[in-house]
Amino acid sequence: MSQPTPLDGRAAVIVDVLVDAFAGLMAADADAFRTKFRKMAADPFAFYRGSACLFYADMETLEDRWCDERTSRVWIQGDLHAENFGTYMDNAGRIVFDVNDFDEAYLGHVSWDLRRFAASFALMSWRKAFSDDVIADLLRVYLGAYLDQVQAFTRSDADRDFALVQHNTEGAVRKVILETMTRTRQGLLGRMTVVEEHRRRFADGPRNRRLDDDERARVLAALDRYRESLPGGPHRHQVAYDVKDVVATGGFGIGSAGLPAYNVLLEGYDQALENDVVLSIKQGNVAAPSRIVDDVEVARYFEHEGHRTAVSQRALQAHASQVLGYTEIDGVGFIVAELSPYETDLDWEDLTEPDDIRPVLVQLGQATAKLHCVGDADSDHTLVPFQTEEAITAMVGNRRREFIDDLVDFAQGYARKTQEDHRLFVDAFRAGQIPGIRSS
Repeated sequence: MSQPTPLDGRAAVIVDVLVDAFAGLMAADADAFRTKFRKMAADPFAFYRGSACLFYADMETLEDRWCDERTSRVWIQGDLHAENFGTYMDNAGRIVFDVNDFDEAYLGHVSWDLRRFAASFALMSWRKAFSDDVIADLLRVYLGAYLDQVQAFTRSDADRDFALVQHNTEGAVRKVILETMTRTRQGLLGRMTVVEEHRRRFADGPRNRRLDDDERARVLAALDRYRESLPGGPHRHQVAYDVKDVVATGGFGIGSAGLPAYNVLLEGYDQALENDVVLSIKQGNVAAPSRIVDDVEVARYFEHEGHRTAVSQRALQAHASQVLGYTEIDGVGFIVAELSPYETDLDWEDLTEPDDIRPVLVQLGQATAKLHCVGDADSDHTLVPFQTEEAITAMVGNRRREFIDDLVDFAQGYARKTQEDHRLFVDAFRAGQIPGIRSS
């Protein structure tokens, strides 16, 4: 078989960045990455979702006009695209609409989240055949709502109490909250487990692998270490942490290919079988923004990637789940979280008209503002020792229209660039030009 032709130009950059970011995981599980890359090949939006590392490689060379000493070091979600919003149950028992993925969370430029979301929305909007003018108008709605909410936080100390819940939402956002409220823990357990002789265990399936005694012992030891990572204080419910079953598992989203993971079935809040709890123990990965953030203090703050993910989520959510924590297995960091029945992604499929999307973007702008403003001097860490809302407001100043126009222009330009990047990626993948990954 002839050797593939060497790549050059932008195609070489794309492949080099992907290989640099994922080489270790690709070597460990090439099949998982072949599946990931096939999913990324589906369309430009799927490619964008799976290539946050490429976005940040581009951000490293971008002159950011909306960055100063403070706004260059705030908590960011790191992969803020249109499909990373949905519901969760907070530690007070409320169904909240918010950002729901923190694998890439880190500290960085506040504009990076806004740019990444805006470009993702432009890509999604092209799939709906919206004109450039309509896309620009909708993005201005999102960015305007973001700035309005940031300013509102400067006039109040209640940023950590702000939440999008049933009573203050509308349209598709309120609909997904109401749908989530009908879900039950018993429904989740029914999909994942079986009951035999009055005892529940995980169902056997192609994504589950039974552990030998040695691996099971290492996972249980990691579970004991995880309990030490949990925050103190009163909890709404207390989990027993008596282990009923453990399996290795897979099948995570497009961004988590190749990451080792386990599911642990625990005795729940009481001895009723319907209250059993499923914990996910998933290896943390290097956050994409951290590849370009040169800040020794930030890097040293985190023990490992599992610790970084848990701390970031606690900072960005303000009222995170009481069982969110972290641990280590064989010296590698893992994030530990409940697989909750109360997590539902916002469904864009039926949102086909701008008038239906406009109120959604208002609420996404508010959610993004809350995300940035809760993890500051009022939080329980020392990395952001100032009020983020005041820093953003001062940075934008009287340049609100300029700020919005600049990010809208960036979004449309970067979306077009991503469409071409997607073509180059697919061509390279088909030609076998991604080292370590066969296209067939």
